[in-house]
Amino acid sequence: MSAEEKGLEKAVIGEDISAKKLILKLAWPVIAEQSLATITYIVDMMMVGRLGASSVTAIGLTMQPLFFSTAFASALGVGTTALVSRFVGSNKVKKAGNVLQQSILMAGVISFLIAAFFYLSAPNILSLMGADQEVNKLGTGYFRIMMPGYVFMVIGFIITAALRGAGETKLPMKVNIVVNIVNVVGNYLLIFGNFGFPELGLNGAAISTTLARAGGGVIFFIIALSSLSSIKMEFEKFFKLDFELLKRILKIGIPTAMEESVRRFAQLLFVRVISSLGTTAFASHQIANNAESISYMPGFGIAVAATTLVGQNLGADNPDGAEEGTYEAWKIGSLIMGFMAVIFLFFPEYLVKLYTDDPDIIKLASINLRIIAFSQIPMGTHFIFAGALRGAGDTKAVFYSTAVSSWIFRLILGYILVHPLGLGLKGAWIAMVIDWIMRGSYVVYRFRSGRWKFIDV
Repeated sequence: MSAEEKGLEKAVIGEDISAKKLILKLAWPVIAEQSLATITYIVDMMMVGRLGASSVTAIGLTMQPLFFSTAFASALGVGTTALVSRFVGSNKVKKAGNVLQQSILMAGVISFLIAAFFYLSAPNILSLMGADQEVNKLGTGYFRIMMPGYVFMVIGFIITAALRGAGETKLPMKVNIVVNIVNVVGNYLLIFGNFGFPELGLNGAAISTTLARAGGGVIFFIIALSSLSSIKMEFEKFFKLDFELLKRILKIGIPTAMEESVRRFAQLLFVRVISSLGTTAFASHQIANNAESISYMPGFGIAVAATTLVGQNLGADNPDGAEEGTYEAWKIGSLIMGFMAVIFLFFPEYLVKLYTDDPDIIKLASINLRIIAFSQIPMGTHFIFAGALRGAGDTKAVFYSTAVSSWIFRLILGYILVHPLGLGLKGAWIAMVIDWIMRGSYVVYRFRSGRWKFIDV
């Protein structure tokens, strides 16, 4: 059965379905997927936390350049989602498959080059991040083992972006559930040497993650070539470049790449400021960040729903439905993020104690979570309205909000609060709250202007 024959249950708001039902239908698989991914990450950090503060710091410093490198993947992912959703909304499913094909081809080549660079430069990168000798040694091994899985992770990311743009959020959820379960089981076996497996410590965590990501990437690629999905690639034309289509993908995606690059670079410097406070402070920062990540799940899931709704409704010439869907998404998101704020404000110690029994880290990380509670609704606001703008192809506006806010309010203000004003780690987290408030305010202003309704992708 072809993709066109199979058809799609499109995410276009009309008399037969309400905005709320569509949002929940699109969002719940993403929330479930992200929930498991976050739980997996939390469990991973709990296991690694038992290895000591140096291991936690090694992962934290390693993740920063890796996150920075995903700028190009985010660019392709956003461009892919926006175009796929438009094509699906206007019943051009075959064209949506062509978008996926071109994105994977480009993603595979670039991710391989990045992985090779990181493998060769791992010790130098960690030194630049401020790692001491012990952390550098641990982080270098971890970094290098993670690199083969990096390529598969990026390919899976692109295919997931395309499926979500088509409104198929359940399929990536199922694959990523398997990936995360394999990761957790592998960590349990390889970090501590359970059931006769070798005790590999931090390297065991890296091996488990790499194997899980490789398996997930292969499964996603098979799906993209089969009729398991409503959009599929044509294998015989896989290596044929379509420069016109690539240009359209990059037109939307390049501002996202710039956004991610600027944000990640600011974050790298921000982490450098925090790492100067010492291993205990940085471990507290890392654990609080990990605990806070549970609040990203609902915000991100609803943002994905907003992106798909806006793209498909604009493709179907229904801008009023796109607007209605976004505001409904924000209402739902604000209720959920408000609940998370209450958890962080009143019960942070219970979360932090899942990671460590070090009283100094528990104290510092709990203060961080109480501070960040005040950013939850602004953070959700940014996620959802930025997602809507990306679905419309208005990625420049999101870039502007992130570039200005992350550098001025997170990095520069954060440095001033941490060092000249002497607030230490608390100052860094206060700056993060201000950053989210400013970002959320700008994307709401941009969305209300209505310019996104007239962008040609």
